[in-house]
Amino acid sequence: MELTINGKKMELECKTAFEVRAHLGQHEDIVILNGFQIEGNAELKEKDQLTIIRKGIIPKREELESMMMSRHTPYVHEKLKKGKVAIAGLGGLGSNIAIMLARIGVGQLLLVDFDVVEPSNLNRQSYYISHLGMAKTEALKKQIMEINPFIKVDIQKIRVTEQNVKELFYGFDIICEAFDKPEAKSMLVNNALEELPDIKVVSASGMAGYDSANLIKTRRPMKRLYVCGDFENGAKVGRGLMAPRVQICAGHQANMILRLLLGIEEI
Repeated sequence: MELTINGKKMELECKTAFEVRAHLGQHEDIVILNGFQIEGNAELKEKDQLTIIRKGIIPKREELESMMMSRHTPYVHEKLKKGKVAIAGLGGLGSNIAIMLARIGVGQLLLVDFDVVEPSNLNRQSYYISHLGMAKTEALKKQIMEINPFIKVDIQKIRVTEQNVKELFYGFDIICEAFDKPEAKSMLVNNALEELPDIKVVSASGMAGYDSANLIKTRRPMKRLYVCGDFENGAKVGRGLMAPRVQICAGHQANMILRLLLGIEEI
């Protein structure tokens, strides 16, 4: 039967997953069948996806990407590999969203931010002491290349304005709005929806403090606009930005982007 094994299509007479492991690997190898690591043997069907991973062994480059994505639902990676997502703002939301999108294998990312990493960023953003003073675009691209070297990452160290929205984001499937200031958020959302008629925007509003995580939701106020957050708790004196709620909101945005790339538009 035809099987996909470590990213390659193969014709094998094996009828079970462990027969394939015995044929190609060793008894202690990890076996992942159609996105799930199995502990007991399982019968195979035509076109099943099987990954066999040897612990402690660095795989060949041509096998690495399939192993990285082996825990995905089958055929998801092929769609995500074609995705093109721009992230505007690389702070608590944007930096964490970029890392999540890299881990799921989105094929092309554009990282846009004009700022540098400073100490107060470290409480919620995906940066380290070694990144202090670096441009956020450069620091984040370096991290992503350590996580997933198979995606294309472009960077723009620039401030987004009304005048450059169309030029910056033309050709992308989705813009992820991840700014701090409300006026910057509305500027980007309004201009993107007006000037880029085919693009979808995933935005955020309200994730400060330490109120219940269950207040953070994803909503769809317009056909091409999705907004994540609790819509109330902005940062202000006496209520700062804390990593848990910021990252929960970032997770909402990243998950909505994932769904949109898979063609699922409902929230």
